[in-house]
Amino acid sequence: MENPLYDRLFGRHAGKSTPFLHLLSGETVTHQMFLERTAQIAHALTATGIKAGDRVAAQIEKSPEALALYAACAQAGLIFLPLNTAYTVDELTYFIENSGAALVICDSRSVAALTPVAGSLNARIDTLDADGSGTLTERAAGQPTSFETVDRSGDDLAAFLYTSGTTGRSKGAMLTQDNLLSNAETLAAEWQFTDADVLLHALPIFHTHGLFVATNVTLAAGGSMVFMPKFDLDAIIANMPRATSMMGVPTFYTRLLDDDRFTRDLAAHMRLFISGSAPLLAETHVQFEDRTGHRILERYGMTETNMNTSNPYKGERRAGTVGFPLPGVELKITDADTGACLPDGEIGQIEVRGPNVFHGYWQMPEKTAAELREDGFFITGDLGRIDEDGYVTIVGRNKDLIISGGYNIYPKEIELVLDDQPGVKESAVIGVPHPDFGETVLGVLVPEPGQDPDTDAIMDTVRDTLARFKHPRRLIMLDTLPRNTMGKVQKNLLREEYGGMFGG
Repeated sequence: MENPLYDRLFGRHAGKSTPFLHLLSGETVTHQMFLERTAQIAHALTATGIKAGDRVAAQIEKSPEALALYAACAQAGLIFLPLNTAYTVDELTYFIENSGAALVICDSRSVAALTPVAGSLNARIDTLDADGSGTLTERAAGQPTSFETVDRSGDDLAAFLYTSGTTGRSKGAMLTQDNLLSNAETLAAEWQFTDADVLLHALPIFHTHGLFVATNVTLAAGGSMVFMPKFDLDAIIANMPRATSMMGVPTFYTRLLDDDRFTRDLAAHMRLFISGSAPLLAETHVQFEDRTGHRILERYGMTETNMNTSNPYKGERRAGTVGFPLPGVELKITDADTGACLPDGEIGQIEVRGPNVFHGYWQMPEKTAAELREDGFFITGDLGRIDEDGYVTIVGRNKDLIISGGYNIYPKEIELVLDDQPGVKESAVIGVPHPDFGETVLGVLVPEPGQDPDTDAIMDTVRDTLARFKHPRRLIMLDTLPRNTMGKVQKNLLREEYGGMFGG
C-alpha cells in the first residue's frame, strides 16, 4: 500500500530505536515507540466504523498521544481537523458541523458540552486529556502495535485547517498529502535539518506552525524534539543546552531577551532560531544578534499554503523581510484590481503558486473561485513588495486582519458580538501595536443615544463567546466612528489615533 504522507514522514522510521520525543518528565519516546502508539490509535479510530476520507475533529491539549493521533489519521487515511484549544463551544459547533466530522475528540472537561453537538451529526465522541488518558487511549490500549497503512495518493486530502475571513465566516482550507509533504521536505532541505537536530518544540500543535512545519520538518529529517506542553521560559532555558534549533513566534524571542539567564554562552551551540506567524520587530532582530551572535531566520506562510518564503540559511537574513520564495514556489506581486503583475519595488497583493498551495475551501466553491485562480495562483490577501535583490517584504495584511501573538484575528467576528450588546449602536475593532504580541485588539464602541453601555458586562459576554486571544484588551467609547464620503468606517484613522496606546 502507498500512502506518501505516512510513508515518508512516519513509516520510514519503523523499527528505529532512535529518539523522537524528549519529554520534560525525563522520558524519551523513540520513533518505534511512537509508531506503535500510532498504530494502536489507528485501530481504535477505525474500530468505530470511520473510513478513509472521514473527518476527525480534535480539540485537545498538546501531548505525545495528541501527536500520535495526527499520525494515526495519516496512516488510516482520515482527514485531521485540529482545533484551537481556546475555542468556545459556540465556535466549535460551527467547525464540527461544517466539516461533517465523523469523530470528535476533546478534553474530558468539554465532553458534556460537545456531546450534543456530536450527537446532532451522529458522530462519535472520545476524550483525550493532556496526560494521555481518556476513552481514546483506553480503547487503543489493547490494540495491536502494527496497522496496515491505508492506500492514499498525494492528491487525497490529509487535513482541514479553518481560517476566518473578514466576513467572520470561517473557511475550511483543504490540504492534501502532497501539500504537507512537499513543504516539509523542502523546508528540511532549505534549513539543513538532519537526524542530528534536536528541536525545541514549544508551539501548539493545533496550528500549522507547530504541526505541519516544526513536527513535519523534524520527521522528514529524522531528528528529535524536546516536546513541551506549552511555552515555558524556565523549561526553554533549562533545555536549550540539549537542543540545536528552535522555532517560535516573536513573543518567544522577546521573552527570552527579557531574561538575564539567556546568554551568548547558553545559545552558543544552537544552530538555528526560526521565527514566524507574526512580524518580528527590527529591534528584536538587533537585540537578539547582539545578545547571542545568532540572526533569527524569518519566513512567511499561511494556513492555506504552509510556508511560501524564507530568509536564507546561508546568506544574508534581512530584518523586515521574509526572504525568497521557496524552491518550487512561485510568488508575484499583482494589482488588486486588474491582477496584472507589478514591477519590483511596487506594493501590491501577494499571489503564490506551488505544490504547497491548498486545494480550496470546503463546501465554498464561490470563495474558492474568488481566491484561487484557475492557473493555480492563490490570492493571499497580503500586501507586499519584492526588492531589487529578490527579498520579499510584507507591508500589511488585508486591511482589517489583526495578528496577535501569532494568531490571526478577524475583527468582524468580534464586532458581531459587540454590536449585539445592550446599549451599543455599533462597533469597530482594530489592531494596535503591542510590544510583546506584535498587535493587540482594541474595541471601539458607539453607544445608543442616551445609553451608557456596561463595558464590564460586555467583556463578560465576550469571554463566554470568543477564544481568549480574540478578547479586546480595552474597550473605548466614541460618539461616532470616522467615515469617508461613501459611509465606510475609516479604521486607518482609528489606528493612527490609538496606535500608541500600549507602547508598541
